[in-house]
Amino acid sequence: MSIRVVSNLKAYKPDFCIVVSPNGVLPGPTGAREQLAAAGIPTIIITDDVTTKKEWEGVKASKFGYIIMKADSMIGARREFLDPVEMADYNGNLVKVLAMTGAFRKLQVALDKSSTRSRLERAARTIELPKIIMTTDKAVDGEFTNPYALAKARAAHEIAMAVAGQNVKGCFMTKEWEKYIPIVASAHEMMRHAAQLCDEARELEKAGDCILRQAHKKDGMLVRKTKLVAKFD
Repeated sequence: MSIRVVSNLKAYKPDFCIVVSPNGVLPGPTGAREQLAAAGIPTIIITDDVTTKKEWEGVKASKFGYIIMKADSMIGARREFLDPVEMADYNGNLVKVLAMTGAFRKLQVALDKSSTRSRLERAARTIELPKIIMTTDKAVDGEFTNPYALAKARAAHEIAMAVAGQNVKGCFMTKEWEKYIPIVASAHEMMRHAAQLCDEARELEKAGDCILRQAHKKDGMLVRKTKLVAKFD
């Protein structure tokens, strides 16, 4: 994270700050959150799966909040797959998986709680910081009525998590281009099929008219409904 950004944040003195970064144990995001904490600004880290890294243990034991999105697998960072159309296609599939499995909703609700607590306790500058590792079970919890839809969503989230391993192998562990290209291509195919499973899960939920929808009212209150033609609770 740019030193200028951190300096501006400290000068602005927000109620809390969110640091979003791939691989949250790298020097940039680590330095950013440490500077923000030193300035007395509550900080939430949102990052992809780094829970297997030894360095992350210190973060989990610290006063920082965190949301670790385990299915937010990195793109295949080889030149063949950094074509803008390919990148948009991959990221579109990834966003669909995170959204339709429930991972995005759990992130949204956690940040809503922190924002609400921040407004209520602004004078004391205390805030409830989330500490969430977004597993498959946590993502799909409460999202589905149809058991087959739930199974498809679970499968999609598990596949999306597995994509990272293939892309790491293809991008960092394999040097020969004729070997790493098929590996990375397979990772992108995995994400595509995960997105297709999410579409199938949502169609099953639509058939039963039980899609969960949550939205904000003007005052920021979160409301919900599961019937399409019905008022929000």
